Amino acid sequence: MKFTTAGESHGPALTALVEGVPAGVHIDVDAINADLARRQGGYGRGGRQKIEKDTVEVLSGVRFSRTLGTPITLQVKNDDHKNWLDRMATSGTAPADLKRETHPRPGHADLMGMLKFGTDDARNILERSSARETAARVAAGGVAKAFLAELGVEVFSYVRRIGAVKMPQGLRFSREAIEASVCRCPDEETTKAMCTAIDDARAQGDSLGGEFSVVATGLDCGLGSFTSGPARLTSRLGAAAFSIPAIKGVEFGMGFTAARLPGSQVHDSIFFSEDAGFTRDHNNAGGLEGGMTTGEPLVMTLAMKPIPTMTKPLATVDTDTLEPVEASKERSDVCAVPAAAVVAEAEIAFVLANAYTEKFGCDSMEDIIAARDAYLERISR
Repeated sequence: MKFTTAGESHGPALTALVEGVPAGVHIDVDAINADLARRQGGYGRGGRQKIEKDTVEVLSGVRFSRTLGTPITLQVKNDDHKNWLDRMATSGTAPADLKRETHPRPGHADLMGMLKFGTDDARNILERSSARETAARVAAGGVAKAFLAELGVEVFSYVRRIGAVKMPQGLRFSREAIEASVCRCPDEETTKAMCTAIDDARAQGDSLGGEFSVVATGLDCGLGSFTSGPARLTSRLGAAAFSIPAIKGVEFGMGFTAARLPGSQVHDSIFFSEDAGFTRDHNNAGGLEGGMTTGEPLVMTLAMKPIPTMTKPLATVDTDTLEPVEASKERSDVCAVPAAAVVAEAEIAFVLANAYTEKFGCDSMEDIIAARDAYLERISR
């Protein structure tokens, strides 16, 4: 399975083309739209979210809510495009009074993209490099989530930190508590402190990053491979995580904490019983060993840098005059950590779905389930 997205932030629409999806997967458009709404939510989001109401339109590859085994085309329209018709036209010539973007933002793709593609207008770069593109990823990820659901796999996320405010360790929580929080943090007191930190950053014209975890439950063991570096599920999951704008760090299980401890306190001991089969006493590895799933929940933690667009902009250089100026002030969020967590769910779900089709086939859900059942029966003997 693979997907490709297309579209600009203020263009007519964002599109995702999803290929390699088996026939017979039930697609619930309402579930995809719910994920799109979750991506738009979260305390600290900017004015763009008040303009857009993201919904997906399925243009190919699905009939009567079931996939056909053919390429799936998904579209999310940009409602704000109607306000940009003069600046984002797909035909004709640019108007004489077109205002070019020549104040590249530190921390964004603006300057490097301008140099790479030889343009004097950062608008040509920022429209595609904008995190608005991730709406298409969430739509594509909805297809992967639907596939995984047929195999009993669920993927969810929660926010652990925003700025200096961090959720207590060892806290027990429910999925309902995550979604009830405006920061997608399951601890009520931490959520309040996060909101205060975001308000403070907004008042100062600043922005905040944070950390969130993505968890996948119900996974079978042996997905992925140890046979080569690119085949390891660890490398594929890491690549997917780092493909998300602003992600600067990824941990599996204990992550960097494991580097500070002896092996006896890190590795998960193996046990066996007739009823449960092979089990572990902990899940410090985060559900992965040797580039393969262990059958324990997959646990990844991602670190997101602050949004690079701020109402109190940093210093930059005008690319026309080469004089010092303030960076451009594109409409943006103060904090998008809760939204990034939803995007990460989609990316990680897609990697896991691909691992399943590599292991058990990719033509039809019926064949995949039969192959998976046979595999589970073999390893349980």
